[in-house]
Amino acid sequence: MRITIKNISKSYTRGNLVLQPLDLEIKSGEMFFLLGPSGCGKSTLLRLIAGFIAPDSGEIYFDGKAVTHLPPEQRNAPMVFQNYALWPHLSVFENVAFGLKAQKLNKQEVRTRTMEALESVRMADFADRKTPALSGGQQQRVALARALAVAPELILLDEPLSNLDARLRDEMREELRAICQKRKLTAIYVTHDRREALSMADRMAVLEKGRIAQLGQPAELYRHPVNSFTASFLGDINLIAGELSAPGVVTTKLGVFRGIDSGNAAVGDAVQLAIRPETVAVDPDFECAWQGDLALTGGSYLGEMAAWQFGELAVNEIAPEVRQRGEICRLGVRSSNITVFDANGVKA
Repeated sequence: MRITIKNISKSYTRGNLVLQPLDLEIKSGEMFFLLGPSGCGKSTLLRLIAGFIAPDSGEIYFDGKAVTHLPPEQRNAPMVFQNYALWPHLSVFENVAFGLKAQKLNKQEVRTRTMEALESVRMADFADRKTPALSGGQQQRVALARALAVAPELILLDEPLSNLDARLRDEMREELRAICQKRKLTAIYVTHDRREALSMADRMAVLEKGRIAQLGQPAELYRHPVNSFTASFLGDINLIAGELSAPGVVTTKLGVFRGIDSGNAAVGDAVQLAIRPETVAVDPDFECAWQGDLALTGGSYLGEMAAWQFGELAVNEIAPEVRQRGEICRLGVRSSNITVFDANGVKA
């Protein structure tokens, strides 16, 4: 199912827009993430798509059909919630069958579709159990089965894994993505967890203050952020202040960076250089836009990697040596791993 959103906006108090007017197209069969901090508008947008709330302006289309004013039960877009929303007095089977019974289906079809949904999430053996007897991961599988039982083309997920421990989250990420792909579902997933979005999304939108800060594939947003907000939200980043002293040349406290793409910045402009810590090499053996000898001032050795601090410069070293505070290291970075932002944090 293709989702089209045109000029949608929402406010909860007069003059306070939670969601600025925005347009968005979500492709059929894709896993699309809405990512951002608390209060950015991501959950509001999901609830607008579900039909739980009405927009102030704009239209929502499912496969070209306007659904803006349809109630949730007519959209066939079930939502999986953070808190599972299971009925404790009902069995696993009864929880999953609830939506099917509401559709007035015959008993045999209800049973068949309920068991198929439970089998798809590996919970068929727990059909007769009450939900309070289940673990968090099992309860989340039941909530997912309940959504799948109504045979949707679109499924909405509101931070569904946030209550699980780290190991279970990793397992459920893989399972959830596999289930959606197998059923060719369009999935819209809200989260503030960048790792979830980067590891699961086909495409994603990073939201800031009710607006889309950047839209695209995870690797594109991570490697080529168009503003400092997206750059910082998606992971650790060095933002180094400097001045464009010549085309492609930026002078900073760390020294001179050469051969970089300075975009539309003019000579004399104040700029920021955005550099991911893992792209800064220790003892580089390649052509660098910048090299410098800096003293190690802190950080942590983590086994397979180390998160070092060289003054204000963060460096993530893979398969690192054990280093001592005060050790002088030669550092370098490729020009292709540097993004230039203007003084306002927008890509130059």
